[in-house]
This record gives sequence, structure tokens and C-alpha cells, in this order.
Amino acid sequence: MPRYIRISFIFLLTVSFLQAQKPTQPTASKIYESLQKLNFLGSVLYIAAHPDDENTRLISYMSNKAKARTGYLSLTRGDGGQNLIGPEIRELLGVIRTQELLAARRVDGGEQLFTRANDFGYSKHPDETLSIWNKDEVLSDVVLAIRKFKPDIIINRFDHRSPGSTHGHHTASAMLSMEAFDIANDNTQFPEQINQTSTWQPKRLFFNTSWWFYGSQEKFEKANKENMLSFDIGVFYPLKGVSNNEIAALASSQHLCQGFGRLSQRGSQKEYIEFLKGIPIENNEDVFSGIDTSWERIKGGKAIGSILYKIENEFNFKDPSKHIPQLLEAYKLLQNIKDEHWKTIKTKELKSIIEMCAGLYLEASANTNWATQNETVDLNIEALNRSNTSIVLESIDLWNGEHITKNLNLQNNTSEKFKQDYYLSTEENYSTPYWLSKKGSLGMYKVENKGLIGLPETPRNVAVNFNLKINNIPITFTKAVIQRYSKPDKGELYRPFEIIPEVSAKIKEKVIIFENDTPKKISVTVKAGRDRIRGTVELCTPSTWHVSPKTQTVDMNLKGEEQTFEFTVTPPKNQDEGYISPLVDINGKAYTKELIEIAYEHIPFQTVLLPSESKVVRLNIKKKGEYIGYIQGAGDVVPESLEHIGYQVETIAPESITSETLRKFDAIVVGIRAYNTVEALKFKQEILFNYVSQGGNMIVQYNTNRGLKVDKLAPFDLKLSRDRVTNEHAKVHFLHPEHPLLNHPNKITQLDFEGWTQERGLYFPDEWDDAFTPILSMNDKNEPSKKGSLLVAKYGNGYYIYTGLSFFREFPEGVSGAYRLFANMLSIGKEDLKLKATLND
Repeated sequence: MPRYIRISFIFLLTVSFLQAQKPTQPTASKIYESLQKLNFLGSVLYIAAHPDDENTRLISYMSNKAKARTGYLSLTRGDGGQNLIGPEIRELLGVIRTQELLAARRVDGGEQLFTRANDFGYSKHPDETLSIWNKDEVLSDVVLAIRKFKPDIIINRFDHRSPGSTHGHHTASAMLSMEAFDIANDNTQFPEQINQTSTWQPKRLFFNTSWWFYGSQEKFEKANKENMLSFDIGVFYPLKGVSNNEIAALASSQHLCQGFGRLSQRGSQKEYIEFLKGIPIENNEDVFSGIDTSWERIKGGKAIGSILYKIENEFNFKDPSKHIPQLLEAYKLLQNIKDEHWKTIKTKELKSIIEMCAGLYLEASANTNWATQNETVDLNIEALNRSNTSIVLESIDLWNGEHITKNLNLQNNTSEKFKQDYYLSTEENYSTPYWLSKKGSLGMYKVENKGLIGLPETPRNVAVNFNLKINNIPITFTKAVIQRYSKPDKGELYRPFEIIPEVSAKIKEKVIIFENDTPKKISVTVKAGRDRIRGTVELCTPSTWHVSPKTQTVDMNLKGEEQTFEFTVTPPKNQDEGYISPLVDINGKAYTKELIEIAYEHIPFQTVLLPSESKVVRLNIKKKGEYIGYIQGAGDVVPESLEHIGYQVETIAPESITSETLRKFDAIVVGIRAYNTVEALKFKQEILFNYVSQGGNMIVQYNTNRGLKVDKLAPFDLKLSRDRVTNEHAKVHFLHPEHPLLNHPNKITQLDFEGWTQERGLYFPDEWDDAFTPILSMNDKNEPSKKGSLLVAKYGNGYYIYTGLSFFREFPEGVSGAYRLFANMLSIGKEDLKLKATLND
């Protein structure tokens, strides 16, 4: 298929191309529900800022109860949050959260959209948010989403009238939605979009309010609700056998990297939306009041509706294939509709229903899940008709332009299987998230292909068109190429088919710390994307750094084979930093990207191509102590980071914590949110405190003030708050300049707080016992000073330190000052080395 034609299919086919999931096996009830949705011509767009902001209860209600086409526009992909299931942060976390959103939509029946806005981290005010995002570009994307989706109803998750009361991204999403509602129908606003869509005026805009926005249930009960609509979002669906809230709970539970797995709920429950602007509400029950959602909404639709409503009213649950002749009649009429928007949407839905009624199984499975450009892949093609309907597979078209005539009669329940070569040209794009292809800014992703803006993921360009005649009516079904395979311990599995470079290279460590000028060996791993790879690899370094050897020979025979090469890197004498990157030359073509694989069971396998580079830091750092025990929390790379500066780090299973197991450690470090996520720690606190009293150091990194597993966070009173400093450049004041944490063994200065990323810190304590000494103060603009970012208390012979500073973000970015300060925290009280001996007596 020519490339210029492919783009026109992108928006339509994206949903079916999203994942290589196991094909659904629709029941008659599922077909009937799809028919109900086919007969409803209304749409709702829900708008918020992040993955997990969406109200899955309301999305599910609109999709499954109202039968409306329902979408969720998340302005960001959630890149700035934390990851509770693995080490991925920033861009890779955004990839995971994108897939979790898509998984949630597969559960609740919605569709997923995005803008180019980058989740740069917590923001306290929409003014700050919109100064970091490119407001015009994000507004343009919201307008584009409205013009493409063409919703009758828009529902904002957040209140545009309360700036500063919640995350700045939240309020900004509502403010942009309000503005977009007014200009989406103005062809002088973002006129370049008219080339790919048309203007649109939504009918109504609502705010999804609740008691939370009023401060309490009591205040909400007293609030004037004349301008609100309410829904029973606990409604039960007999055809599904579950309630709306059960669907919603399962949908939100897809957000596993945010710890959103939760119990399902049942029973009646009210949900409220407040009318903001648009066509006045005629009653307080129907959000679509006064809006024609029947087939008569479109010119020529009445004849289509008369056919489809009759099928719905007389649906044959025992044999849905009986309806295929009438469905085909409606399909023919639909192709004459001039309203391209509804024609496109309803054609897709109607084709899916015909496919389900016929029990059609159409698949193109590759013998591998990845291949390179200029390579031929073997496909296993299968076509199966499980009905008595006359179906002929006339031909298949490969998306590389090849046409294969078949003329196969698909007899009832007789599978037709054949093999087909698929050649991948040198023009095929690599499989990688399109928003990561080019380097963006702190607040925005860069997307050069404007046709991709808003899509949840990169469309699959390796696909097969199955050209059928059903009862002599031509219909084409498009299927993305996947890999179907099995494992003895897993059974049948599916993976997306990926196009990867013929070679990729990576350095395992993304930050490499040189604590002195001693050379280090750095390993580069090169992976073959195809058979017979011959070339060279070199390591590019800053001019002040030296590497040997200059180049090494790459020689791999098998696809998937890896070779590891060691280079000796010598840092400069003085403190310095820069980036190193591998470069592989194959027949004069340079490859500089790393192939990253993301594999979790709750989302499809993902491949991401990113520039392969690592930060090298020649650090002037001193430290005391040697053995560090680390208690994992929600997941971070702090243990590996400490090893980079010469510590020996041992991860401690909470269940194994005893006085004896702790004795060998110079310090114990507790991972981020450990007291929110590790149940066993509530039984180990006294052991840990006793370790401190006997001369050990204990460093506790940030926890949230909600959901603590322990009654006592520290050996002295300590109360967490939601205080945070989001400006990574905020001025830091030394409250006790003479304190050992700022002087030994490293002299901490203002230079050590330069180059921090995303934020200074979060969830600082705001109340503490006099035993604690606050070391630093800092604040965001127009806010009072906050002194709880770093607290230290002498307890017995040791030290307890609580810190909300974002070391877990700074270490992966190689921030020198963060390493130096943390080394001081680990070293406190270790000036006298006899302490170690005392601990071991």
C-alpha cells in the first residue's frame, strides 16, 4: 500500500493495531452490545492531564450504559511520576503508562488520545505548567482532538476555576479544554489542521465534580445541584454479568506501575457532572438531551437505521450469522453517506459486527517477532469462516505493495492456511514510540509527522489486507502482522511484530561515576538484528577524556547474537562530566541507538529505540564506611548508584531483618515509599531503631503521608506533609552551615545544588521532635520556606536521617552534588573508625 494512502488509515486502524493481544472470541451478547453501540450516534470526550486521572466509572458508564463513543484525552503520558513495578522512569515510564491506559480502555470500552505535552513533574500552578509546556501547541493538540473525535459532550476531570489548589497540570487541562471548546469551530484558529480534519462545535461542556472538590461529603450534600446531572454509575449489566463499577475497578487496576490495583465495588453509586457551557440542559437526567443520537442524525441515515434497529430488536442470540444479509445491506447504504466522520466510524463498527457474526478468523503471523529493513519474513496466513455465509477470499494485499490473488471459497469451519513472504524495504520505519523519535524539550515532545499527533502509539506499518466477498459484496479487513507462538509453561502467546535496526549498541550503566582519576573499563554490548553482521565499534567520549582501544571489530553470525566489548576510559584529573556513546559502523552506515525491551505481563511487549549514551562524571568525592544495607521500596536505582561511588551494597529482604543481620552494615538506606509499600516493615521498626541506637546510620527516603504501614516512622515524633519544592533551581539555604552533613567528608556548597532535575524534593515533614536538626531550607516562588527536606537526629550512638530530597531522580541523571551530599549522610559519625569495631563487637 502506498505510504500516502497509509496515513489516511492511521486514525481508523489505530485501535485494532494497538496491541498484539490474543484475538477476542466474541459471544452473541458481545455482538448484540456492539450492535447497540452501532445504533447510537453520540460521543463523549473526557479530558484530564495524566494516566490515572481519568474517571473509569464515568468512561465505562458512557461507553457501556449510554452506548456513546467515548474517548479519554490525557494531555500527558505520565512520564514524570514514579514506577512501582520496575526501574523505568521518564520516557520509558511514559511508554508503560501509555500501554496501561490502552489496557484500561480495552476494559472500559473507551478510546485513548494524547497531546504532545510532556509530564515534567509536579507543578503547583497552571501558570507554571503553561510556561513550561508550549501553551499554543498543547492547545492546538486539544483543538485537534476535538476536531477529529467530534464529541457532542466534553467532560473535564478538573475544575478550571481553582488554580493553585491542585496539580498545575490538572487545572491547566481544564483551562485548555474550556478555551478549546470555544475555538474548535473557528477555522481561523489553527487553520493548518483543516487539511486533515474539519472544524467542530461540541454541544456541551461539563465538569466531573464530586465531594472531593468541595472539601467534604457534608459540604457537597449542602451544595446547590441545580446545574448538575447525576448518574447511577453502579448500574448492573445483565449481558456482561458485572456492574459498571466492577468494570471501572478492573480498568483502573491496569495502572499497575502506579499501584492502582484495587478491589471492585458493587451497588448503587451516584456520579455528578456540572454544566459549564454550551446548549442549556433540558432536564437533569440525559446528558444528550436535545441532541439527535439516532441514525437520522446524518443525511441518508434513516434507511440504514430502519435496517439496523430491526436487527437489534429481533437479534438472534442462537445464530447471529442469520443477520449478515441485512448487515451487508446496511453496509452498502453506509458507503453512500457523505458525512465522512460518521461514515468512517460506523463502517469500522459495522465491519467488526459482520466479522463477528460470521465467526471470521483472519490472521497474519510472522515466524519471528522482529526483523530488519531489507529482510524477508515468512508469514503464516490463516482465513476461517465459521458460518454458512458465502465468503470468498479473493486476494490479499501486503502493505509493501504486493498483491496476491487467491479466489478461495471459505467453507464453514474449514481453515485455509498458506505461507507468504513479506519483504521489508529499506524505507520501512523502525518500530518505536513516535513521540520519542526526536529530542524534545522539558515540556514538549517533538513530532515531525503531524498526522501522528494525538495517536496513542505508532501505527503498525506491516499489515495484510484480506480482500473478501461476503454474499458477493466486497469488504476488506486489515490485520497487523503479529507473532503467534507458544511456551510450555505459558501456552499460546502473541507479540507485536517489530522492525528494528540491523545492529544496536548499549552501555548498561547510564551514569558512570569516577571517584578519582583511575581508569575504568566500560563495556559496550552490540546486538545483531539480522544474520552476518560485520563492522567496527568505537566509543565516543568528550575531548578531555581518553579511551582505548580506538575501535574494535564486530563479527556476529546469528540474528539476536550479542557481543560485548571492553574499552578503557581515563577521566581528567579534575572534576568534569560529559557523555559517552557507542558508534557501530556496518558497511559505512553508522548506528548509535540502543534497543530497549519492556516486558511486563499486563501490557504487550514493547521495543523502544533511544540514543545510546551514558553520562560520565569525574567526581571529587570522599566517603567513610563501606558496607551499605538497602531495603527496597517502590523501586529506584539508588543501590546501583551507591556502588558507582565505591560502596558495597547488599539488598536486605525485610523478612530477614534481625539485629544480627544488620550488624555488618555501616549504614542502612530505606528505599523510596518503602513504608507505603512494604507491609513487613511495620514489624521491623524497633530492630532498625535499635541498630541506630547502637551506632548505625539509618537513612529513610521519602514516603507519602497517606497509607503508611507503620505507626512510628522515626525514633522521635515526625509528621509527613504534602510539602514539596518543584522548582529544581530553587535557592537552597544552609540552616546549620557548620553541621557535619555539610562539611564531612565533603564540603557542600551551592554548586552542589546546581544541575538538579525535575524537583528539589517532595513530601517533606512539617512537624518534628526537637531531637531533629533541619539542615536545609528552600521554597518555590511566592511560598514560605520549607525546612523539612533533610532532617538528622542523634539517637543513642547513631544517626537517623529522614530526607525528602529527590535523590532517586538525581542519581540516574549523574548530579554530582547529590552524590556528594548522600556520601556525607552515609558517613556521618564515621570520622572515628573505632565505631565500626564497636558495632562488630
